[in-house]
Order: sequence, then C-alpha cells, then structure tokens
Amino acid sequence: MKKTPKYDRVKSRKGSKAAYASGEFIYELWEETPRHGDRIFEICHLDHTELDIELRCSITDKNLGRPWGTFLVDAFSRRLLAIYISFDPPSYRSCMMVLRECVKRYSRFPSTIVVDGGKEFESVYFETLLTRNRCLKVRRPSAKARFGNVVERLFGTTNKMFINNLTGNTQIMKNVRQVTKEVNPKNNSIWKLENFGELLNEWAYKIYDQTDHTGLGVSPYDMYEQSIKTGGAREVTRVVYDETFKILTLPTTKKGEAKVLPGYGVKINRIYYWSPVFRNGLVENSKVFVRYDPFNMGIAYAFVNKRWVELQSEKYNILKSRSEKEVNIAFEELKRRAKLSEKKQDVTIKMLTDFINSIESEELLLIQRLKDKALRNLYVIEGGKTSPERIEQKSTSNESIDNDNIKLVVNNQSKELVNKQKKKVDISELKFESYEGL
Repeated sequence: MKKTPKYDRVKSRKGSKAAYASGEFIYELWEETPRHGDRIFEICHLDHTELDIELRCSITDKNLGRPWGTFLVDAFSRRLLAIYISFDPPSYRSCMMVLRECVKRYSRFPSTIVVDGGKEFESVYFETLLTRNRCLKVRRPSAKARFGNVVERLFGTTNKMFINNLTGNTQIMKNVRQVTKEVNPKNNSIWKLENFGELLNEWAYKIYDQTDHTGLGVSPYDMYEQSIKTGGAREVTRVVYDETFKILTLPTTKKGEAKVLPGYGVKINRIYYWSPVFRNGLVENSKVFVRYDPFNMGIAYAFVNKRWVELQSEKYNILKSRSEKEVNIAFEELKRRAKLSEKKQDVTIKMLTDFINSIESEELLLIQRLKDKALRNLYVIEGGKTSPERIEQKSTSNESIDNDNIKLVVNNQSKELVNKQKKKVDISELKFESYEGL
C-alpha cells in the first residue's frame, strides 16, 4: 500500500474531487502551445466572485451586503484587463459590462475566453456576442480549479492585498460562531459602492498592475509591454468603442426580432416601444431587429432603414431609469398575487406600471432601487444613452471625480480616500446619436 501513489489512494477512499489536489499539473495545452498562450489577448479568463466586504448605501447609510465582482484577466501577462462590480448576482449584464470596459480601455477583444459552467456563460446572448467579435469560448472542466488558476489566484490576491485592509472586511466571519455584535462587519462597515469601486480600480489598474508578479518575475504592465514589442500591436484586431459596439453588446429577445404593429410599435419583454419612423407603410407589419437596455427599461432600439433607431416605451415616464431587475421583481410579485386571488387574470403593462409607481411597492423594490442608484453613481450606464438622472447629476455639478488624482493612504487596518480633485465633464460625449450605414 505504501508503494501506491497518494492520488490513487485518496481517489479510492474519498473520490476524484478530494484526490484532485494530489494530481499532476498540466504545464502545456499542446506540445507547441504554452498553457497561457504566447501573446497578450490570446487567452483571457472571465469569472465572478463575491467580494469579502460589507458595503453601505450612500443615501440611507443602510447595509446593502457584499458586492459581486467580475474580473477579466489576461493569462499571458496576468494583467487585470477589466473589472465590474455590482450588488446583483452574476448575469449576462455582468459579462456585457466587463467586456465593454475591456474594449473601452484597450480597444481590443480577447481571442479566447476561458469560463466556468455558469448559466450566464451558456446563454445565446453571450455566445452571439463572442462570435460577433471572433472570440472562442473555452469551458473549463468542473471541479478542477487549476484550469482557472489565473483568475482564481487573483481573487485571493485581491482579498489579501486590498480588501482585507479595509474596514468592514468579512475575513472574521470564517469563525462565525465566535463573532460578536461589536466586531460584526455588517455593523462596522463604512464603505459605499461608489468609493469602494474607485479604490478598487486604483489598486487594480495602478498598484497591482505595476507590482512584480511572483509567477512572472516582472510586473503585469512590463509583461504586457514586452509582448507588444515582440508580437506587435496588431492594429488590424482593433475594436472601436463607439455607439455601434455599445448597441451590439445590448441583449435582445429570444427571437431577436419583433413585429411592428401599426399604432403600437414593437413589443419587447411585455412592453410596447414606439418611434415616429414606424409611421411608414413599408415598415408596418414587418419584422425588425430589436435590442433593449437592461439598465433603462424606458428605451429600446430597432434596426430600421439600415440604422439603429431609439424607441421610447409607452410608459416612458415611469420606466425610465428602471432596471430590468427591478421590473422583473415587480412582475413576479404581481404574478404571485394573481395566483392567490380568486380572479385569474394576466399581468398587464398598466398593472405593472401602476404597481411600480405605487406606495406599496416601495418596501419591495426599495433595496433594488438603492443598489441600482449606487451602480449609476459608479458607472455611466451606456446602452447608447446615459440615464437621465446621471446626465442631470453631471450637468448640475461642476465637478466630477478624477481617478488619476485619487491618493491612497494604506495602513494595517484601512485605506481612506483623500484629496479628491475634480474637473468638468463634457456632456456631449454622453449623448446618443443614431449610427447610419451599419
């Protein structure tokens, strides 16, 4: 028995999962190909994690829980290409926003993306988005963490080097039975999503990016620049971050198109959307490609006359700046009430908007509204058009946070944000213009 390898012994006793830690490493994908590729943007890893910190609302100071982070990492240089954080669990929205951030920062799209078995990675929307940008999706085997060690290790590095130094981190909750009220992170949290997001970007894009990586011997930034020198900038693979790209990253319906009904417009997710361009006999009763903004259910887009046209909802004043998540929560509540009532009736758009605008929905939708508000304060949600509240906030304020001038004060317990210098924002960059000749 002593001559039997440890892997075989553990596998016989405890199964393949327990024996995986004693198995052999895979150092190469093929004989001629390194496991992390031989250039930047060749192999990238995309994954989600629940960050180990409790955050509060910037308006009510109420604890909103732990945020979710979506990381896109370049396997060759170990550079953190894009980060997206939100209170909502991982979904296609997280994938959309992190890929947008990558193209916005580098004007490049990964050639291969390695993902796990999450449902958000198996959707038709995600497959279509990758195919449109000539990207190959590789699904790593389940219960084998080494295939995603690049991004999994980065999650641990983020917690150890950054999050565990902030007040309100949840590392003490590993021994939850010993935690008292005085040291509970839910009671001691002080960070807001907006401030935490700015600090996380500062740490990821500057501090971690320029710190020597133990697996490389150099910093991710130096490895990235060295790859450009040896492999070229590859200008032909550039992806322009414009309105066309942003609209094409928006989700669509199951069919991908909708029929134009005279006087009503197109129906997307139980809601009718209208535009004056539908007043055309050649367009009426025809099917057009449609897309909607998951962060603003008041608007949608249709491909009419070889260009994308912005549509407004029939209940625009109520649905503007309402997220898809909030509308779905209200719809499920109305369906539950309809089942309990004696009158069996379908949920109409009037019932839905009346409920969203009513006082009784405040308690049900308040938490989601606060989370969406924090997300809008951190990101300019771009679905072709910025949310009206964000534009108003930018235009009425003469200043906005400049991330380049944020300084970090690091000690053993926390990092505080100091000396925020501010400057004006060009509002014209946030306005939507229809693109012709797509």
